[in-house]
Amino acid sequence: MDKRNLPTQSNYDPNNLLSTMTGRLRLRNDAALSRALEVSPPVISKIRHKRSPLGASVLIRMHEVSGLSIRELHELMGGPSPELPVE
Repeated sequence: MDKRNLPTQSNYDPNNLLSTMTGRLRLRNDAALSRALEVSPPVISKIRHKRSPLGASVLIRMHEVSGLSIRELHELMGGPSPELPVE
């Protein structure tokens, strides 16, 4: 398994997104967040430490449990995705 960090953009910050999700859902830690998102705790850890990208399925699940739009979630991690049109 490749242990290198993902390529980073200067404004990419998954910690901001994960911390916002934890606070918005009134959870205590990443383990509770992983349960709420129905993913294993290592998934959250790898995203937080920039060792794994935030996949579409996790992003959609964040949208479902938080009520935040996909655009808002992208902005929380450092700006809109290049795949999303900017209005």
